[in-house]
Amino acid sequence: MSSGEHSPPGQETPPRRTLGSLLWALAVPLMFTLAGWVAQYPSGFIFVGVALALGTLAVAAVRAGHVWRRGGAALLVCCSGLALTLFAGPGLYDLYMEQLGEPAPAVVLKVRDGEQEPAGSGPGSDNLFCTVAETTGDRTVHELSQQQNCFGQFPEGRQVTLRKDPLGLLKPRLPDGPGQTGTDVEMSITAGLFVLTAAAMFYAGRRRR
Repeated sequence: MSSGEHSPPGQETPPRRTLGSLLWALAVPLMFTLAGWVAQYPSGFIFVGVALALGTLAVAAVRAGHVWRRGGAALLVCCSGLALTLFAGPGLYDLYMEQLGEPAPAVVLKVRDGEQEPAGSGPGSDNLFCTVAETTGDRTVHELSQQQNCFGQFPEGRQVTLRKDPLGLLKPRLPDGPGQTGTDVEMSITAGLFVLTAAAMFYAGRRRR
């Protein structure tokens, strides 16, 4: 094979560039999505999710903006990636609980506003908290926040059906109330942000300078 058929030293061939760009385009939104999912777990896993999202953000920004020299695409990846983390976590949690969660009859004991309580006394940083007790089995009492769909949609004393994680790792989820959109909107936004992040990363890789 003549030397003219070889690519210049240090320059990738078009197929390799396309494959590399595709791998980055898949890996980056998947890592943002994983960060959002990890943040749904209790016991401080939200900090693990935040660290994973920020690490992915830094790597994607350096790769697209500095290595590939596509500043506009890098900015788009960062913005859409962070938004993907925020929507993917709650959306996947809701979808998982609705599709695979085990039903558990319960009653709402108390709904309170965390802002009206002394600092540090609430179980989290969200505004609303629901105390819900199961009415069968061991009658476990759960303290649920907005992360578990506590938005004051049910008055105290209302009978509800919780959805419990079959693995016992995630907190139960309250059902949707009247006027709530459910998971369709969340997952549609998540899918759109995933595609946007992947497309921006792929564009940066294919059009690298």
